[in-house]
Amino acid sequence: MLQAADIVIRLNPADDVVIARVDIPEGTMLLRESVRTAVRVPPGHKIAVKDVAAGAPVRRYNQIIGFATRDIKAGDHVHVHNIAMGNFERDYAFCADAKATQHVSAPATFQGIVRPDGRAATRNYIGIITSVNCSATVAKLIARQFENRLDDFPHVDGVVALTHKTGCGMASEGEAIDILRRTTAGYIRHANFHSVLLVGLGCESNQINHLLAAQGLKRTDHLHAYTIQDKGGTRKAVEEGVARIKALLPEANKVARETVPASHLTLGLQCGGSDGYSGISANPALGAAVDLLVRHGGTAIL
Repeated sequence: MLQAADIVIRLNPADDVVIARVDIPEGTMLLRESVRTAVRVPPGHKIAVKDVAAGAPVRRYNQIIGFATRDIKAGDHVHVHNIAMGNFERDYAFCADAKATQHVSAPATFQGIVRPDGRAATRNYIGIITSVNCSATVAKLIARQFENRLDDFPHVDGVVALTHKTGCGMASEGEAIDILRRTTAGYIRHANFHSVLLVGLGCESNQINHLLAAQGLKRTDHLHAYTIQDKGGTRKAVEEGVARIKALLPEANKVARETVPASHLTLGLQCGGSDGYSGISANPALGAAVDLLVRHGGTAIL
């Protein structure tokens, strides 16, 4: 029978279970836990390292993750056949484990693009943003005209279309459209965009003029806006967009990178839908990266 010391992961000293790193055959001795597996355990699954009576809580990360639905013996495979959710008093202890940030004395730097307002970009894009789902195809067709065709503009990282599936068939006032407009404006203002082309249909709830007014935005040399209906249809709207972007490219290409501190960096994180490994691999790794970024003056958003 196998004997192994490093084929499981213990997440907390108080845990009732450890995690299988690999497929573990029946009868494998987990040396560090002094437990022998009762059955085959697939990778990413839990193995009991102590007896848990039926009805008792099961802990992982030293947190209750469920309750034993029958007696669990040390070495058992712990999964949906012997553990289930239950009611218990929860204390989320917000910020109980928070630690003061120890900033480094010599922050890291990167080669960024400093915009006129002082913000630093990591990329230099021209963006095509839609006010409504109906203009998504036009935006994509415009962007497609510049794929692999920017050799004459080496400092432009791309022409990208950002589309969505709303903007019409919705109230022209209220929380939903407010969020859409605020999100759209966030993209328009993003430092990674040298300039933006805002394309609408013309009859949508999310009218371009109302969007701009609500977000304090104005048409400028860096923010162009028009509608498909104003231009006379899809083909003409695409031609208009291509022409405008061609006119923007020479100016966008004039940027130069310079050394800027890591405090300009903001890292956005989003849960990708937890699987058996995210809590023991991806999440801690990203957490460590964020801690490092914050120590150098940067910002993270989860």
